[in-house]
Amino acid sequence: MILIGSSERARATRHARTLPNGFSFHRSEWMEGGDDASLSPTVFLVEQPAGAVLAPHFHMQNQYQVVVAGHGRLGAHEVAAGSVHYAGAFTGYGPIVAGPEGLSYFTVRAVRESGANFIETSRDKMVRGPKRHVQGPPLATASDGELLALTVPRCEHLIPAQADQLGACVWSLPPGASIEAPPPAPGGQFHFAMAGTLRHGPAWLGGWESRYLSALEPACRLEAGPRGLQVLVLQMPAKAAEYRA
Repeated sequence: MILIGSSERARATRHARTLPNGFSFHRSEWMEGGDDASLSPTVFLVEQPAGAVLAPHFHMQNQYQVVVAGHGRLGAHEVAAGSVHYAGAFTGYGPIVAGPEGLSYFTVRAVRESGANFIETSRDKMVRGPKRHVQGPPLATASDGELLALTVPRCEHLIPAQADQLGACVWSLPPGASIEAPPPAPGGQFHFAMAGTLRHGPAWLGGWESRYLSALEPACRLEAGPRGLQVLVLQMPAKAAEYRA
């Protein structure tokens, strides 16, 4: 399975939402992979207004969050544009607190899930098993000049590759250059075009558009366009065995 997350879809689906606990935000769907209980890749953008607080909660699926604008705090840690956070299934995290200019971030999952389980009211839904979250440092989006100045591809690891293939890295490529990405992890692999453009067949992805490859897909090439490419690669591990039932 290969799916694309597009800015066109995002513009068509952006809408305001208010949760029962009063938390209000805007959400747009960039990638929708259906409702299959084992594989339904999902990417959506949350735009959290200035000062808004999303209470601590957990999900039943592994997920990444990628900050694309603003700054704030996730739990005890500061986050800013380019920050990557991973939370395993049934791992509580938060609160997410937006700074004075707001906070916008992608939520990225290999399996679709609706809603958040707030710890204050959903402790009965928590399942025993390993709890895990990892946060990488922020990495600013490259300018056109920085990409044009590159002479060889460069890789920066935000979350170093781990035993279960969890990992997040950013490749910066000169114009027209290409490299082979690692094979997809058990939960698949996501690519986000942070700057420049990423070739996908005859088309180009840019402006935080994304691509998903399932574990059954072979490793693919990351190919830069005429302005170069900065691409975030997320490896999604399999859900822990304790949660698969």
